[in-house]
Amino acid sequence: MRIQRFEWAGAGPTATAVRAWSAESAAAVDVGPIEREVREGGDAAVLRLTARFDATERPPEALLVDRGSAAEALGELDATIRESLELAAANVRAVAEAQLDAEPRQIELPQGQSVELRQVPVGAAGVYAPGGRAAYPSSVLMCALPARVAGVERLALASPPGPDGSLNPLVLAAAELCEVDEIYAMGGAQAIFALAYGTETIAPVDVVAGPGNAWVREAKRAVYGQVGIDSLAGPSELMLIAGHDTDPRWAALDLCAQAEHGAEGPLVAVAVEEAVLESIAATTESAAAERPAVGDSPLALVQVPDLTDAIDLANAFAPEHLELLEEDATLLAGQVRTAGCVLVGRHSATAFGDYIAGSNHVLPTGGAGRFTGPLGPDAFRRPLATLQVPAGAAAKLAPHVEALARAEGLPVHGESAMIRR
Repeated sequence: MRIQRFEWAGAGPTATAVRAWSAESAAAVDVGPIEREVREGGDAAVLRLTARFDATERPPEALLVDRGSAAEALGELDATIRESLELAAANVRAVAEAQLDAEPRQIELPQGQSVELRQVPVGAAGVYAPGGRAAYPSSVLMCALPARVAGVERLALASPPGPDGSLNPLVLAAAELCEVDEIYAMGGAQAIFALAYGTETIAPVDVVAGPGNAWVREAKRAVYGQVGIDSLAGPSELMLIAGHDTDPRWAALDLCAQAEHGAEGPLVAVAVEEAVLESIAATTESAAAERPAVGDSPLALVQVPDLTDAIDLANAFAPEHLELLEEDATLLAGQVRTAGCVLVGRHSATAFGDYIAGSNHVLPTGGAGRFTGPLGPDAFRRPLATLQVPAGAAAKLAPHVEALARAEGLPVHGESAMIRR
C-alpha cells in the first residue's frame, strides 16, 4: 500500500491533487492495432489475439461457446454458491425493474398536436465480463440482468477464457441464470471490437457494456459512435469518510478489499480527527501486508476541518464508491451529489454492493460521477418520440413554421408546412 498525506487546500484543489497523484501509475495503451486486426481479420484475428493474450496454453477452436455448457455449469454448481448467485440475481433484477419506467407519456398541446414519449429497448446488446485467470460471475449479473429487464431481444456475453481456452463454470452458470443468448470466449480490446463491428461468427450489437481493464476501456472509447456504450470505467475507487467511532479494522478491510482489484485504483480516507486517520493508515498498512491478494494501491489521507468539508471533497472528487462510516451517515448521504454509489453507515461495506445487495457495481470512475451514474436498464434503451399533427393543428402551426424556416434560410421547410394548411 502506497500511503500519501495531503494537506487541506479546499475541496476542489485537494480532489485534483489526490486524483493526479493516484493516476500516476496508470499506463497508456494504444488499441489501434488491435482494432485494425479485428476489422480486417474477423474470427481468425480474434482467435489469434485470444491465444496471444488469454488462452495461452490451449486456445479455443471457436469463439462461440455451446449454450449447453452454461446449463451444465449451472446444474453442477455447488449448492451454496448457487444459492448465493441466485440471491444476488434476484436482488439485482429487483433493483433494475424498479428503475424501469416503461409507461409511455402522451402530451397534448394547445394547437391540437400530440407528442408521445416512450422508451424502447435496443435490438442487441453485448456485455463484457472480465475473466481469464479469475472469474467474475457478479459482473455477468450486473450487466446482463439490466439488459434483460430493459427488454433487449438479443444478448451476447464476451468473457476471456482461461489459459486452457475454456470459460470459468461460474461465469457460464451466471450466464445461464441471466438467459444470455450467445456466449463468446474472447476478452480484451479484441472482444469489444468484435462485438461492435461483427465477424463471420458474431453479429454486431447496438450497445456494449461492462467493466474491464485499460484495453477494454480504450476499445470502448474507440467504438463509441459505431455503437452505444455504458461508460468508460477505469480502475475501481473507494473514498471513505470516517468518524471518531469508526472501527479502524473495518475501514482497513474495506480499503484492502478495493485494493484487490489492482494497484491502479485510488483509495482515499477522510477524517476530521488526525488520530482517526493515523489509526486507519497504520491498520490498513498492516492488513495489506498480511494479504497477498491486496495490490499496491495508492492510499491518500486527507484531514478536513469539518464534515461539511468532507462532503465537499467527496462531491469534488466524485468517487466510484463513497462509504460514510460517520455516526451521522444518513444525514450526510443526502448532501452527496456525485458518487457512483453511496454506502451509508458502518455496516454498509462496498463488498455488499459489489456482490449481492442489489445495487449495480458497474459505476462511474475517474470523476465521471459528475455526469453519469450506475449501470441500469436505461443503458440498453433509447427514447423515441412520436409526433401526430392533425389537420387543424397543421393549419395553426404552418405560418409559424414558414416564418421560422425563412428566417433560417430554409424556405422549402416553410412550403412543406404551408401546403398542409
